Amino acid sequence: MVTSDQRRRQLARDKYARQQQRRAEAQRKAKRRNTVIAASLAVVLAAGGAVYASVQFLGDDSKNTEAEAPSGEPKMGIEAKGAYAMALKTNEGDITITMDAAKTPRTVNSFKHLADKKYFDGTKCHRLTTAGIFVLQCGDPEGTGMGGPGYTIPDENLDALGKAGADGKVTYKAGTVAMANTGQPGTGGSQFFLVYKDSKLPPQYTPFGTIDAAGLAAVQKVGAAGAEGGQGDGAPKKPVTIERATVSAK
Repeated sequence: MVTSDQRRRQLARDKYARQQQRRAEAQRKAKRRNTVIAASLAVVLAAGGAVYASVQFLGDDSKNTEAEAPSGEPKMGIEAKGAYAMALKTNEGDITITMDAAKTPRTVNSFKHLADKKYFDGTKCHRLTTAGIFVLQCGDPEGTGMGGPGYTIPDENLDALGKAGADGKVTYKAGTVAMANTGQPGTGGSQFFLVYKDSKLPPQYTPFGTIDAAGLAAVQKVGAAGAEGGQGDGAPKKPVTIERATVSAK
């Protein structure tokens, strides 16, 4: 039976999705107008293309609002030098993530913006990796690995984990929380991953937070249960749902 709270959260997510669809349509119309204008003026423009290999993000060319900048990224609404905490209430236990806005202001601001809109409420952590790297990935409202908020944010704090070794990788220590992306610069959206055991990765994923001890223990239990089908990468065998996400100043 669907509770009133679940229904309210679903309606909020549906409304948000409709807003992003309207913005995407506005972008397509704007691009068509620009193409006609460029052709009539005989102006040749060179633009770099981006290939999104694993997560699809939509651009946003809609009119500016009080809540969002022209690119679609939320306007800065936090203290850029403050400390913030993201509290995730999940069915597998509470997880508190300490975030440093001085080092990752635009990342923290985006999470505050999305959490305030209840964007993460009722969403599943869709991916668990137990071989090579050890992470639980969350933040996709679709639960498929293809969802995003309709805008992207730049990479931040990439040198925080030190210089890459000969293999081009650095160690993301257990308890680190970092942004997922498509492998291309500046393609972070809403998806993030929780590192539950030291993992070596290229330094291209914004490290923006640290999990508290109780939260790390909860994620490690999920990791110990493994992925579905006994694979090294897939949906967690022990399903994890973010029931509620909030971001507040510490």
